[in-house]
Amino acid sequence: MNPLIMIPARMAATRLPNKPLADIGGKPMIVRAYEQASSCGLPVVIAAGDAEIVKVVEAAGGRAVLTDPNLPSGSDRIRAALEAVDPDGAHDAVINVQGDMPFADPGLATACAALLHGEPSCDIATLVAPESGASDRGNPDVVKAVLAISEGERHGRALYFTRSTLYGDAPIWRHIGVYGYRREALLKFCDAPPSPLERREKLEQLRALEMGMQIWAAVINEAPLSVDNPSDLESARALA
Repeated sequence: MNPLIMIPARMAATRLPNKPLADIGGKPMIVRAYEQASSCGLPVVIAAGDAEIVKVVEAAGGRAVLTDPNLPSGSDRIRAALEAVDPDGAHDAVINVQGDMPFADPGLATACAALLHGEPSCDIATLVAPESGASDRGNPDVVKAVLAISEGERHGRALYFTRSTLYGDAPIWRHIGVYGYRREALLKFCDAPPSPLERREKLEQLRALEMGMQIWAAVINEAPLSVDNPSDLESARALA
C-alpha cells in the first residue's frame, strides 16, 4: 500500500473558534498536529478550509491545500484535497488524522495503515481505546464502538457506533476519530448522502456501515488528548 496522511482543518468551531491556530507552547495547534503525524514517516498534507491555515502550515515548512470552506465534513475535505494533490491515484489509501490532537502518537496513523493492509475485507480502519472510567458509559460526548472482538485480541470488526449508554459487563471501547480509508471506499462514502442512522446519532461512520462497508478497529492503550473546548486547550498547554 502507498498511504497518505491528511489532516482536515477549518477555522469555524462552535466551542473553540479559530482552533487550528490556537497557541500551544509557542506553536499553532495545527503545526503540532502536522509535526506529530510527519514523524511516522508517511507524507502528510493539511486539507485546509481557510487560507490562514495554509499560510501558517507553509510557514512551518509543511504542505497544505486550500479546499472549499463550505464542504460539509472532514471526509469531504480530505477527498477534495486528495484529488488536488494526487489526481493520478498514486496513493491507494488515506489516513485521516485529526488536527485537534496535537500530541497524538504518530503510531496511530500507521496502526490504521497496518489494519488496511492486513485485513482485505476492511474498507475503513479506525481506532478504539478502553474506557477511561465509569462515567464514559453514559456520556453522549464519548462515542462507543461495538466490536466483534474476543478477549485479548487487538483488532476487530465494528458492528455499531453510538453515543448511548451501553450496559453489561463487557469492556466499553471508546472510539478514537482517526480513520484509514481505501481510496475507493473514501470516494464511495463521500458520494453517498447522509444515512438515517448517521443523522440520528450524528456519527458519520454509521453511513459507511449502512452502505455495507466493513469498518475494522485496532485497539490502542489510551485515547490521545483531543482539544474540543477551552478547558482542553489549557490541558494541552500544560503538556507543551
